[in-house]
Amino acid sequence: MNATPSRWIPALKGLAPFVLGVGIWLTPIPEGLTREAWHLFALFAAAIFAVIVNAYPLLTSALLAGSIAVLSNTLDPAKAFAGFANPSVLLVVVAFLVAQAVVKCGLGQRISLKVVSLFGKSTLGLAYSIFITDALIAPGFPSNTARGGVLYPIILALSQSSGSVPDDDAKRRLGGYLMFCGMASLAVSSALWLTATSANPIGVSLAAEHGLKVDFGKWLLVASVPALVTIALLPRLIFWIFPPGVTDTPAAPAAARQQLLEMGPLSRDEWVTAVTFSLMVGAWIFAGVLKLNLTAVAIAGLGTLLALRVLTLEDIYLQGSTLATFLWLAVLFALSGQLNELGFMGYVGQRLASMLGGISWPVAYVALLGLYVLMHYMFVSQSAQVLALLGVFLDVGIQAGVPLPLMGFALLFASSYFSTLTPQGGSQNIIFAASGYLTQRELYRLGLITTVFCTVVFLVVGTPWILWVG
Repeated sequence: MNATPSRWIPALKGLAPFVLGVGIWLTPIPEGLTREAWHLFALFAAAIFAVIVNAYPLLTSALLAGSIAVLSNTLDPAKAFAGFANPSVLLVVVAFLVAQAVVKCGLGQRISLKVVSLFGKSTLGLAYSIFITDALIAPGFPSNTARGGVLYPIILALSQSSGSVPDDDAKRRLGGYLMFCGMASLAVSSALWLTATSANPIGVSLAAEHGLKVDFGKWLLVASVPALVTIALLPRLIFWIFPPGVTDTPAAPAAARQQLLEMGPLSRDEWVTAVTFSLMVGAWIFAGVLKLNLTAVAIAGLGTLLALRVLTLEDIYLQGSTLATFLWLAVLFALSGQLNELGFMGYVGQRLASMLGGISWPVAYVALLGLYVLMHYMFVSQSAQVLALLGVFLDVGIQAGVPLPLMGFALLFASSYFSTLTPQGGSQNIIFAASGYLTQRELYRLGLITTVFCTVVFLVVGTPWILWVG
């Protein structure tokens, strides 16, 4: 008899998202919002809640939300499924496939062995090598999604060469630790450099409308101290909250050097992949100058690898997780974009910000920044949130008496480091989340903890620094 209640738990957990969604749906529509905006919020909130409580996988939740949005006439089908043609979504999926070539041909293993030979005495050393590498290459990449496509195959090869595999719970934690370090490094390095993500120039242009002028050097100066402190501390925090199992590997560097000798010179497929990948990276770096489309570059690279038989159609057919990622990311990307387009995000931002009237500017500053970060739960794009909310929050902060440079830079930096809040919080996350090394529950837990940590560091360390040099 004691076991009977436990059998109801899965059923109740599966029912809870529907109860939440229906409850919001039937609640009177707030003044200032359309029926479509409110009902779409109900569906989006229910989908995200279902993933957080582990009621349904992200793919299931996204497909149900998207289909109900169309069948209930909340969204036009063309808008609900627009994400399937979105360049950012396609870039993530193609980058994921290209990464398989780096691993398949052995180039990923060769690179990982080189990294291990230099930094491999400890798992923590590998994590720092990921953060440092990303921070160094970030200013040359206009897309953190493209940068994730560079880091992912190296991290995947590092994980596999260490014996970490996704389908073995006892061995996956090392890979999971390194994968999340990859996600976190992309978030922090994007806050360090103005040119590290496309959301930063958008934010700078909006801040300029309020009188805050920011160039490359000014951004780097103001971001340097809080971002570098975060980079110094974050690998250890993730190590503490998600222990990788294997910690010290003193013999690993020597063993890696021996394996490199045994591998010999690069094979034909390694050369083809190395050249193709290098050309892709170069094209991504100079995409702005050469007026190249990032997604088209990735697709050309994938086509080259297929044409030269480094990858085969069978390799792509075996990537079932890539299709699942494409489906849920495309649906959630479209739903989030429509929430913004229907005015829901701007409405919420204005209402929350207006509640802060009459309080001291330091309290308003902390409250606005915290609200801005937490609202990223509702976005599947950093740029979308910047466009929808940064100007609103900056204006309210100025009216509350917060110094313009302080409020402006705080919001600009947050628009990068909050990307790890959810696995879908930035398209660059998806390739790591789809690796299988981390569960959805772990991704949400780690994302919340690291985002709170980054917020605290940028508040405690960043605030006095911005006031001094901003």
